[in-house]
Amino acid sequence: MLGDSLSAGYGLDAQTGYVALLQRRLDREGYSWRVVNASVSGDTTSGGLARLPPALDRHKPAIVLIELGGNDGLRALPLKALHDNLIKLVDLSLAAKAKVLLFEIRIPPNYGAVYTEGFSRTFSQVASERKLPLLPFFLMPLVGVPGAFQDDGIHPSAESQPKMVEAVWPSLKPLLKPG
Repeated sequence: MLGDSLSAGYGLDAQTGYVALLQRRLDREGYSWRVVNASVSGDTTSGGLARLPPALDRHKPAIVLIELGGNDGLRALPLKALHDNLIKLVDLSLAAKAKVLLFEIRIPPNYGAVYTEGFSRTFSQVASERKLPLLPFFLMPLVGVPGAFQDDGIHPSAESQPKMVEAVWPSLKPLLKPG
């Protein structure tokens, strides 16, 4: 898992974050996969690019889940840079013989329609260009649910973490099959 604070479990006990819960789901369902959480709060796609090669060398993953881009958007970084960095992250992962699941990320509408829509579209473009599965925005089931987010309104609460696993599972499960 290469991600930012959403996957690092910002504000939560490490064992209650959705990545740890995902490992428990894999174990419970009889999969022998080991989840490595290489997520860092505050990370951008460029930060992920700096960290990915050593992580690929160290862990030799069969699957790389890429949940990055939110901090790029919150900093209003150029969409071309987001696109290019996501392509590089994907290409590095594929070159390491890993399957890739790209997470769609969305940002609040206060960045303006042009930027916000272009930002969201970038993820589907990358998935289409590299013929990858795209996980639809996995926080969508939490939007508007009382108590779903911590006080900052950005990071999901501990109570929301199981719902995040449920959102990831349908896109991840097909990748767990051999081949």
